[in-house]
Amino acid sequence: MSLFRKIFGSGQEGSEAESQSEYNSPKPSNLPVDEQFTFNFKKNGGKFIYCENLAEVKEQFENILEENDWFEKEVLCFEPKLFSLLEENRLPHQSVSQPAFFFASCENLIADEGSVLFSSNQIKQKKPNELPDNIVILATTSQILESKSDGLRVIKKKYDKEYPTNITTIKYFEKAQEEDFLTYGSCHKNLYLLLLEDL
Repeated sequence: MSLFRKIFGSGQEGSEAESQSEYNSPKPSNLPVDEQFTFNFKKNGGKFIYCENLAEVKEQFENILEENDWFEKEVLCFEPKLFSLLEENRLPHQSVSQPAFFFASCENLIADEGSVLFSSNQIKQKKPNELPDNIVILATTSQILESKSDGLRVIKKKYDKEYPTNITTIKYFEKAQEEDFLTYGSCHKNLYLLLLEDL
């Protein structure tokens, strides 16, 4: 028997806790891209709400407002296409000073890390830590992509001439219980995703 095996064990024996560590846990890479995104997004602490149509989006948006007592609170939103949903619910969104939450669409949803990819089209020139702690995102199932590089490729193709700036992702949706070098410097957000079926 090898000297290392005597000292460190065979490597096949180990506590159940070791084998269940987040670094050893099997990644759901064999899952379809939408299921992989859902798995990783929830693992990161995101709140996921699937909607089959726009009526469900409106209903679930109102449920989020009610759950958090955000009715008639200020909202940070830079996208005119989303203003009607805010106006229906009497949420002030122009010249706001203390927004309760940030409401936006996104460029893409990244499956392999469960993150949300933004550009200056959604967040202007703000950094993630300059956005409110609460975020509500409206996205579609067709925006789910395998990796960040796929997301960047789609952005390049979509914006042929007016290429957006400030391309960034938000990945952590709850405060890490123990901060390590992987989460150092990242800001966590309380994020709701309204995912509309469009495929």
